[in-house]
Amino acid sequence: MAVALKPLLPIIILSSLLLYEEWVSTPSCKPEPGPEPDPAQAAHPDDLKVMMVANLLLLGSESGYFDLLFRDYYTSKFFTKSFRTLRPDMLLVLGDISARGHHLRRSEYVSVIRQFHRVLGPFLDLPLHVVLGDRDVGVCDGLSEDSVGWIARRLPGLDSAGCGAFEIGNVSFVSLNAVALLCGNSEVRFSVEKAVERESVDFRVENEGGSGDRERKERVYEFGWRENAMASGSGPVVLLHFPLSRNVTTPDFGGSPNVFDGREDVGRGPYDLLQKLPPNATEYIFQALKPRIVFSAHTQEFYDHFHPDGTREVTVPAMTWNARDDPGFVIATFRRNEGAVSISYCSLARESHILVAYASLLILSVSMLAFSSTPSLRSFKTMIT
Repeated sequence: MAVALKPLLPIIILSSLLLYEEWVSTPSCKPEPGPEPDPAQAAHPDDLKVMMVANLLLLGSESGYFDLLFRDYYTSKFFTKSFRTLRPDMLLVLGDISARGHHLRRSEYVSVIRQFHRVLGPFLDLPLHVVLGDRDVGVCDGLSEDSVGWIARRLPGLDSAGCGAFEIGNVSFVSLNAVALLCGNSEVRFSVEKAVERESVDFRVENEGGSGDRERKERVYEFGWRENAMASGSGPVVLLHFPLSRNVTTPDFGGSPNVFDGREDVGRGPYDLLQKLPPNATEYIFQALKPRIVFSAHTQEFYDHFHPDGTREVTVPAMTWNARDDPGFVIATFRRNEGAVSISYCSLARESHILVAYASLLILSVSMLAFSSTPSLRSFKTMIT
């Protein structure tokens, strides 16, 4: 019997491997409770479903064989399978597509962009927006309009300061270069604040039913504090790489309690998980934009909580084995009533589990081949049967 099965062993092993890869690349998504969960709320064709990922930490030309043949392969499968099973309308990447982007020469950075496009697969046919992270543009010492603008021109929907604003369906989004907001009197920070003021004026004019004439928009660029009569939560969806400053006493609705703890070695270098926007920048965003909801990243962990003014912030986990053994992402569904936002946390397979499965399959395959091809074992089997 074993001899008869021997020619079929490669087919059995390959089929088992393909079935395992299909199964293991399927994301497992769990809805997260909000302050007033409504599990009975049915999906509607006008709802906007957005897949949000962060911290891909791609290595570009510095990728080794293990990265190219294993990690990149599975990252691409994760994207493809998520696209097929979840059917999102849009993909948002909240920064750090590169592990060492700010250290790379421009010719080397192009390889990161190509690698990014390869792993996205079918998502390249969907609306796509990328937020800049500190691994992409560097820290304040090396931040300039030239360096930020060069990267921003190679990513969809960003201006020369690394900010963007767009609307899809009935949902308005504003993405900000959060790195620049840490940089004092930087020229890039000035451009980011100008983008914030421009969007603030646009939304105030829209909410007040005004005409939004050009003259009114162009004369509001002194950046002192000003009153904003818009209600909290009435503004756009705000996209950032760094999390906002938070009050530890605010209620939590999911995620790790140590999301802001410590430094770790991630993607070829230490990664400061403590970094977040300072309180004054956080308050500036709240006052100027009155966000409907805020999405941030950087910490590698999923986190969902509410700020004292009621603004919800969701921190998107890392979607790479370069950062954590159990990567994940977030699905945000914006309901057609322009208020409710449903959040689902989607987990992906652990790298350690897949490596153990491959090792087990290899050992089992070698054992079966050895067992079926050893003469003494075949004679023993014939004797006992």
